[in-house]
Order: sequence, then structure tokens, then C-alpha cells
Amino acid sequence: MDSASISAFAALGGALIGGLTSFATSWLTQQTQARAQQLEHKLTRREELYKDFIEEASRLYADSLVHDTPDVSQLIRLYSMLNLMRVVSSMSVVDHADKVVRMIVNNYLVPNKTFPELRDMVNSGAMDPLRDFSEACREEIQRLE
Repeated sequence: MDSASISAFAALGGALIGGLTSFATSWLTQQTQARAQQLEHKLTRREELYKDFIEEASRLYADSLVHDTPDVSQLIRLYSMLNLMRVVSSMSVVDHADKVVRMIVNNYLVPNKTFPELRDMVNSGAMDPLRDFSEACREEIQRLE
């Protein structure tokens, strides 16, 4: 084998290695970006679900304090959100959400609260039944980021 052939094979080998390295780097970069985008999308969907649950549960909790009859269609919406959480959330978040839903349903069965009773509940901190749920959501989101 003459020196020209060796030189040509060395150049071909270098070009092949350079091309493969470039391809592998591009592929890994795209895979990493795709995973990051997928995680961001999942977090955004989860945050939206938690926000909707908090808004609906807050509204129904307030309603349960002053009314005896629940709006069943709204309770079904709340249960729907709870079941969506069972699919995507940690057991801690689901357990706290389940406690909130049960507390709301049970509140419809007790006598309505008067304004002085509501004031006492606010002053004692009993008017924040979603605190544990919210904290569990925040911990989960921070863990996933």
C-alpha cells in the first residue's frame, strides 16, 4: 500500500468519525430538549389541574358552609379533577385532595354557619381547608422541576 492510499483512508476515516460524532451530538441534544419540553408540558398541565381544583373546591367549600343542598354537577366536576389527579399526581397530593372533597360533601350535611361563626372560623384558621393540599402540590412540583 502506498502512502497516497493510506492518506486517503485516514481522511475518509476522519470524515466518518467527525460525521458520526456530529450526528450523535445533534441526536442527544434533540432528545434532551424533547424530554425537557415534555416535562414542562406535564408540569404546566398539572399546575393547571391543581389551580382548577383549588378554585372549584374553594367555591364549593364556601357554598357548603351556607347551603344545605349541594350542586351535584359541580361535585361531579370536583370528583373528575380528583380522578385526573389519581392518574398524574403523587399519592400525597391525591390523599389531600380526597380529604378536601370528603370535607366539602360532609359540610353540606351540617347546619349552615352564621356570619359570627364564619368570623370565628377565619380567626381560628379553620377557613383554610386547602392548605395541606396546596403545600403537597408545591412540594411535588418543586420535586419534579
